Amino acid sequence: MNCSISGEVPEDPVVSKKSGLLYEKRLIERHIADYGKCPVTGEPLTMEDIVPVKTGKIVKPRSLTAAGIPGMLGMFQNEWDALMLSNFALEQQLHTARQELSHALYQHDAACRVIARLKKERDEARSLLAQAERQAPLTASAVLAVSNGKRAAEEEDMGAGAKRMRPGVSDSIITELTECNAALSQQRKKRQIPPTLAPIDALESYTQLSSHPLHKTNKPGILSIDINLSKDIVATGGIDSNVVLFGRTSGEILSTLSGHSKKVTSVKFVAQNDVFLSGSADKTVRIWQGSEDGNYGCRHILKDHTAEVQAVTVHATNNYFVTASLDATWCFYDLASGSCLTQVEDPSNSMGYTSAAFHPDGLILGTGTAGATVRIWDVKSRGNVANFDGHTGAVTAISFSENGYFLATAAHDGVKLWDLRKLKNFRSFELYDQDTPTNSVDFDHSGSYLAIAGSDIRVFQVGSVKAEWNCIKTLPDLSGTGRATCVKFGPDARYLAVGSMDRNLRIFGLPGDNAPTES
Repeated sequence: MNCSISGEVPEDPVVSKKSGLLYEKRLIERHIADYGKCPVTGEPLTMEDIVPVKTGKIVKPRSLTAAGIPGMLGMFQNEWDALMLSNFALEQQLHTARQELSHALYQHDAACRVIARLKKERDEARSLLAQAERQAPLTASAVLAVSNGKRAAEEEDMGAGAKRMRPGVSDSIITELTECNAALSQQRKKRQIPPTLAPIDALESYTQLSSHPLHKTNKPGILSIDINLSKDIVATGGIDSNVVLFGRTSGEILSTLSGHSKKVTSVKFVAQNDVFLSGSADKTVRIWQGSEDGNYGCRHILKDHTAEVQAVTVHATNNYFVTASLDATWCFYDLASGSCLTQVEDPSNSMGYTSAAFHPDGLILGTGTAGATVRIWDVKSRGNVANFDGHTGAVTAISFSENGYFLATAAHDGVKLWDLRKLKNFRSFELYDQDTPTNSVDFDHSGSYLAIAGSDIRVFQVGSVKAEWNCIKTLPDLSGTGRATCVKFGPDARYLAVGSMDRNLRIFGLPGDNAPTES
């Protein structure tokens, strides 16, 4: 006879007066103390209704498997195997639960951000509506300009042939650019390496400090990076069409800027007035204005290009910027008004621009084309003053050294270094195989180090035209994709920010440096 609760032969059997069911005494006592009713019939039951069953004292026979040492060892082995299988199943369940929790937390955070953004937009819309109701009725064209966020006079500047009339670069702007160039050139002659710059032995010890999943999992990939050196904020542009501003010191996402409809190809901080720029494959450039609460609002949407915008670069005055596009034009903008002052076409460039950067002094603009040519422009005259040939494939990145003499360009065949004084190539790095393009190149702010990103990340000590440029550190691409897409030096080269074709921003630096823990 077996216990009605455990299903096993009871050691101390008792029977219920009401139901006649057999129980193990210790089990039915605990059940009555907890619930006060029969576990089978559900009728009220007390210990007075329980009658012990007297049985003779017998010795239980030992099972055949436990009658010998081999049998006992087999039992132990079976129990051990069962324990290991149970432990493995528990670990799998724990891992699954952790993944589900992480996904739920991520979705909750994203939902909170979307809700906050929608509330802000709703409040702004209500404020605009209330203001419009108090004022005289606006004309239809003015209402359209307010509703879509474009410049009010955008459609009025259209000329013949559906081309917009550009105001051009005025003499006062040229004077401003020239004065900025003279001041920066004079400062560069007295330039010294800052004592706070990270030494070579520090860079040799760089390793990954943290990894932060900033972009969406269904559209992974970081295509561009920029760093606000004064605030130590890292901006990333992703394939998911979002821009993420990340506080490197705090290790937290400060803001996620949504609005582009396609991948974000270029991001750039403006050193003054808390302004940020982003270019996208949706053919637009957005000017974002920061507020006191740390959020950014879109101030202008620029739609002057007819193909993907590939690069955005800011002039040293912080009052102007240039965009380059696959439509084979580059535009010179006034930052305050968001107006395009001039749009320069290049009839000889049929494949468009893939990269662009201002010279540190501001009077020279470098552009890389999809046709493997690097073009140098005089900003004042908008004339093409020099061309550098020799690359294979599209020129993916351009970086001018702070010393004003060197230009580094990256393409499918590697990296080339150009001497701007003699307008010639003096060194080439073919770092990867023919199937692996070089995606990014960046001089640090002092001009002492050069970082290159491809299937890994390599840091070179800047030499001279004749002196060697030695590779002092090679960092692996830990994304598992085999493709590091962008790299940027932090303040004083104290760390490297790296983006890859996964959704993680990775920070490489000196172990023990003040850096956030891994997200």
